[in-house]
Amino acid sequence: MAKIPGKLALHGTVLGAGLLPLGVLLFGALTDRLDANPIEHITHSTGKWAIRLLLLSLAVRPAQRWLGWSWALPLRRTLGLLAFTYACLHFLTWLVLDQFFDWEAILEDVAERRYITMGFAAFLCLVPLAITSTRSWIRRLGRRWISLHRLVYAAAVFAVIHYLWQVKADWLPPAIHAAILAALLAARFRFRTRPVSVAQSPGGS
Repeated sequence: MAKIPGKLALHGTVLGAGLLPLGVLLFGALTDRLDANPIEHITHSTGKWAIRLLLLSLAVRPAQRWLGWSWALPLRRTLGLLAFTYACLHFLTWLVLDQFFDWEAILEDVAERRYITMGFAAFLCLVPLAITSTRSWIRRLGRRWISLHRLVYAAAVFAVIHYLWQVKADWLPPAIHAAILAALLAARFRFRTRPVSVAQSPGGS
């Protein structure tokens, strides 16, 4: 049997680990083992994993600079696309299962409920990042690709605010996410003067 290249095995491991919560969620849905409100459970679970994976993608660059983990740099794209996958499922659960394509109610929610406004803004930021995540788009956009993919920081900020504003009682989990994001943003500004080439940025800025 041919030996699997290290990079491929690493990406496969990260992809499998990233999809594991989705598998658990699907198993729970198929076996009727979710909470009393399954739609709410799916919505919250997919949203939390979208934020966690997004924060993990932002943590790769500081880990490379502080710990010398250069091997982790290509994982940013994988983690970012996993975050987008969960964000899509989070959005679709709300759009289809919660709102039943009631466009009037959807527009009203986006306009009047501030945590939904923030969540929608985060999702809109992620869409162009997912579309332009391929190497062909990196070559096509050149340096503009780096500028575009700085939207990931806005997406993370909006997503964490969405989480904070959505919670009614247990503030600790979103507060922890906010603290992690603050540390990652501080790391970003700490190293902002160091140039980053397009070739070094296959998965995010």
